[in-house]
Amino acid sequence: MQDEKQNYKVDNLVGVPTDYSDENNWVHLPENTDKAVDTLFIYPTVYINPEPGAPAIVPVDDPMLREAVVDHYPQAPLLFEDLTNLYEPYYRQSNLCALMGKEPEELMAFQLREQRTDVYAALDYFFENYNDGRPFILAGHSQGSLMLKIALCDYFKEHTDYLERMVVAYVIGFSITTDDLEINPALKFAEGEDDTGVIVSWNTEGPGNKNEKNAVVLENSISINPLNWKRDDTHAPASENLGDRIPVLKPGGLEALEFKVHKPGLADAQVDLERGQ
Repeated sequence: MQDEKQNYKVDNLVGVPTDYSDENNWVHLPENTDKAVDTLFIYPTVYINPEPGAPAIVPVDDPMLREAVVDHYPQAPLLFEDLTNLYEPYYRQSNLCALMGKEPEELMAFQLREQRTDVYAALDYFFENYNDGRPFILAGHSQGSLMLKIALCDYFKEHTDYLERMVVAYVIGFSITTDDLEINPALKFAEGEDDTGVIVSWNTEGPGNKNEKNAVVLENSISINPLNWKRDDTHAPASENLGDRIPVLKPGGLEALEFKVHKPGLADAQVDLERGQ
């Protein structure tokens, strides 16, 4: 963990950042800013290319990356669009095939390259040119959540003033640990559903995963139950689950895409205090 802490250096970025003054380097920008709150969404791993010669870190202008990011948009970012001003940048991300088999320390070190450079540049441009002092939400999943974790520990350690306006950081699908909160003491983890200025994080596992290795489940992980908003191991029955949301594509293509509540009570949830998930 000591090496991980030493690697969080906001002034030690790799490569030239993507130009976020170019609107073509944003997946989504709001048509107007009539909402009271902004959301900055960092997309998950969408580039999976096992072919020889495929890039390990994918350029933002790669057609395969861009197509995959656009295809992902209706699955998660769209959920924030109705209530917030939604911003989603393209960023250089890791090819999933380049991450396979890496230990957590190796994975973290790999993500501190051009991937981090772009996410920091996007954050800079967002705060300096778009946010205009509004409260904001950070949201991500999988690799996107790993990049938010890095930013929370490092970038926001240098910009604690921004944290004063953060409503919540949804870091879903990658572990937040007690060590992360020590790296940046300005960070707070959610204790209940009404908390603000906090991190909300969990990883979903079935009972059979108890003793299995999971690349996104780290030592000293912490989480909150998304059904009952408790940090302890109080069981939340499936009856408390409002239902998952799935895309329903109607005639007219993506513009006609709708999300429907599907199968209320689909699953229960309970925090595993030993595993931190």
